[in-house]
Amino acid sequence: MPDLAAAPLSVSSLVLRSRQLEIDAVHHLASRAALVDVVGQLIEGLQRERGASGVYLASKAQRFADLRGRIVQEVVLLEAKLRAEFAQHVEPAQGATAKALSLMAWALLGLDSLPALRSQIDKQAMAAHDSIAAFSHLIAGLIELVFHVADAAALPSVSRQLVALLHLVQAQEEAGQERAMGALLFASGEGSDAHQQRVLHLIDAQERSLRVFSEFADPALRTRWEQQQLAPGMAQLERLRRTLCVARPGAALDSNLSDAWFDVSTERINALWQLQVELVQRLREDCAARILEAQQDLQDSRGLLRGLRDNPPQRTHAVDRFFDIAIAPEAVPEQAASAHAGESASLLELLQAQSARMASMEAELEAARRTLNERKVIERAKGVLMARLGMNEEVAFRVLQKTSMDQNRRLLDVAEATLSLPDLAFAHPDRKGDKPL
Repeated sequence: MPDLAAAPLSVSSLVLRSRQLEIDAVHHLASRAALVDVVGQLIEGLQRERGASGVYLASKAQRFADLRGRIVQEVVLLEAKLRAEFAQHVEPAQGATAKALSLMAWALLGLDSLPALRSQIDKQAMAAHDSIAAFSHLIAGLIELVFHVADAAALPSVSRQLVALLHLVQAQEEAGQERAMGALLFASGEGSDAHQQRVLHLIDAQERSLRVFSEFADPALRTRWEQQQLAPGMAQLERLRRTLCVARPGAALDSNLSDAWFDVSTERINALWQLQVELVQRLREDCAARILEAQQDLQDSRGLLRGLRDNPPQRTHAVDRFFDIAIAPEAVPEQAASAHAGESASLLELLQAQSARMASMEAELEAARRTLNERKVIERAKGVLMARLGMNEEVAFRVLQKTSMDQNRRLLDVAEATLSLPDLAFAHPDRKGDKPL
């Protein structure tokens, strides 16, 4: 590519530079897809370690000691793999944002704290619930990195895949938390209202995330997930869910069911993980295909522009002869007008095609960004209700949802209105006549 700073500005330089930037954007996305792949592998490993550690502690080291040891060894290898991937993304050519680097640094802090956390678990020096919370805290930061990396990818052609991937990652984490909390309850042998409520919230959250995944996912992946919902293990999982959720606080739970719960929950999480692996693979393959396509387009554009420069229209030759003082002037040349028009049209068609493609890409990118932004606004509104009114996440979401239906307004509009309310509006929610929204 010629250096635009040194070369004179021209139609050809702008057209070719535009094509080159498209290629660079796909290369950056391919690099980000590789990062998401490695982060996803570590998240999946930490989710397994979290579940096994919870059972280990809740059962007073009677269960899952060997399994936990094997998982820890696997996760340590994944940690090293992620650190190597981070090292590559620090390079300026990778185009990492300041926010992405900050999130990577935060993730490294969490990874550095893992040996101390594992030591506490080995010594049974912490509660099962606290270990689950600690792992979930680290995983949340890694998921935030996935969200940012995907959100910063300015390539609309794969935006639907990215939205589907983000919500699939979120659903898998919610399923992992459910597995950990349910395993804790069964292994402890006793019902707990607070933990049971968390399980219910996680079940509902998974359904919300998977609805968005289904909306944006490739039809083949969506069909596969729907088929997996009919697997025998799902019926067993539903039965165990009912056993957990209907038990009275303090009532005895069969601790022997902790293994069955862990197995069927893992089966479901593995199904989600396989969808995630395939989705990331498709994303990477799509990037590779688009790089080849863009490079071919670049070559075609170079060839067309070179052809226009090297092969002037016939009319120009006639004009040159007309103004040549060495020969007698002839009639004003008109015979090559159609050829000239055809070659001009080639350049015009090239520019029009490129403009139309960019307009379509921008429209698709805007739709994906709008979906992600709506999720962020709704999450912030839930956080406001939880902080100011002492609600849990599930109740906060249902308040927003009910207000949306009662007022016949979009959920996003209700969330934005909630964020704009002053603190005074939340001061006395229990007083008669007061409403949170």
